[in-house]
Amino acid sequence: MLRTVIHARGLSRTFRKKRGKQTTEVVAVAGVDLDVEAGEIVGFLGPNGAGKTTTMRMLTTLLAPTAGTATVAGCDLLTDPVGVRRRIGYVSQAGSTAPENRAGEELVSHARLYGVSTAEATARGKQLFAELDLDGLWERQPKAMSGGQRRRLDIAMGLVHVPGLVFLDEPTTGLDPQARANLWQHIEGLRSERGTTVFLTTHYLDEADALCDRVLVIDKGTIVASGTPDELKSSVGGDLLTLTSPRAADVAGRMAGLPGAEAPTVDGDRVSCRVPAGGAALVALLRDLDAAGIEVDGVESRRPSLDDVFLTVTGRSLRDGEQTTTEPEGAQA
Repeated sequence: MLRTVIHARGLSRTFRKKRGKQTTEVVAVAGVDLDVEAGEIVGFLGPNGAGKTTTMRMLTTLLAPTAGTATVAGCDLLTDPVGVRRRIGYVSQAGSTAPENRAGEELVSHARLYGVSTAEATARGKQLFAELDLDGLWERQPKAMSGGQRRRLDIAMGLVHVPGLVFLDEPTTGLDPQARANLWQHIEGLRSERGTTVFLTTHYLDEADALCDRVLVIDKGTIVASGTPDELKSSVGGDLLTLTSPRAADVAGRMAGLPGAEAPTVDGDRVSCRVPAGGAALVALLRDLDAAGIEVDGVESRRPSLDDVFLTVTGRSLRDGEQTTTEPEGAQA
């Protein structure tokens, strides 16, 4: 039976924002409930300003909650934050390596902060370098590494003390597609080969789709959707059929009669509609249109994507504004 490694209830954070002589309260996170089980890879996603980074900072003890409770890696977030820090790994979006230090020395120094001996830290570090395709880079300075190598070094830093739970904040931001795909394999390997639980944030929907067992969507400080990627995509309401025809109004009329179809939308000669089981519905529709002598110039069938989920539950795309914020500008704790 899976063991819960993150259990949060009512986790909240407000900030005081000063404008002139006036001080107002800004709610960044408004009562988040979430659970993460051992061995899961969970994606924590949300549009800019949704409360994603603030929640992660609370769960990693970098920011004290205003209200609520949480247990992280078996330790109470409020009464034992040091215990939480000892048991988790955290890889920030900005990275944590000094560009002038040698990679191996940096890794060993980081492990020593957790009470790991120099000999054990060196052995663990070299094993991580081998697992993360960093062989031959022990003496290299991070500033002389590629972007993908630096991110893999950041992950090694977060794992050298052997945490059972690791937080990855935007692990592939700024990497080229090949480096991103390579890092995906390593993140999946954390779970499959090391048994590590992974809690990650990302602005790449394909990344969440490919890596995550479950996805949590936060917007305006609350969780608005939760489930596997397939469950969330299925909740949108079916496949999107788009047909192009000089008789768009007639196509729309026939499309509206498909079982379970939503109301079609017409844009010039293009007609779109969401229907369950889009493949079978498309075959039936084309037969109907052909029998009625209605000409069709183009056909498209598209399954729902995670971006469709975001548009449905938040009214905007995840890619709307990619800058992440930890708190409102000018805010105070």
